[in-house]
Amino acid sequence: MTEALPPRLHPLGDAALLFELPAPARLDVQQKIWALAAEAAAWTGVGEMLPGMNNLTLMFDPAQTDAEALGARVLALWPKLRPTAIAGREVRIPVAYGGEDGPDLADVAAHTGLTPVEVVRRHCAGEYIVYLLGFLPGFAFLGGLAPELATPRRAEPRTAVPARSVGIGGEQTGIYPLVSPGGWQLIGRTPLEMFDPAAKEPTLLRPGDRVRFVAESVRT
Repeated sequence: MTEALPPRLHPLGDAALLFELPAPARLDVQQKIWALAAEAAAWTGVGEMLPGMNNLTLMFDPAQTDAEALGARVLALWPKLRPTAIAGREVRIPVAYGGEDGPDLADVAAHTGLTPVEVVRRHCAGEYIVYLLGFLPGFAFLGGLAPELATPRRAEPRTAVPARSVGIGGEQTGIYPLVSPGGWQLIGRTPLEMFDPAAKEPTLLRPGDRVRFVAESVRT
């Protein structure tokens, strides 16, 4: 499958280049971004690479290359790349759905026309892929939410979403690793820590991991 619109390049200062693709986010496109990052890692002058949702930021040394040369190389390579899967793990996330742990479950059910129990069943039926980590330490952007569960964000965001809350925001689902402001619809909460700065592996999830939610309880 090819993108409807061509990729775009945006210089970020004199030492970074943003390679950006049009929405929507798709797994095959994200896998090509991972492949591009792997190729660019070997290029002279390229340092850190930051995969994002439908984009890749390349940090480079201006003494060794420049944005114009780097951009030309990226655009020439992109059509030749093939999606490359990351050998991720399967991570099962236990969730207490509804009640105080998921105060917006009824609102999601009302928006989707499903019962709360059916929302939970379909949420747990999916296999989600971690596209990237961002926004907060350990916050995983997951692809794979069933389209019928897509629900707009809250009109008034909360000032403090509890840590480990599981939510739906538009066409995505995710887990807040820390207490944070947020507007996603909260449908449950997991006991698992998503981010522990003292751990050898600070984040529970990594790009390429496959996530499955498991209902430990459902309160409607």
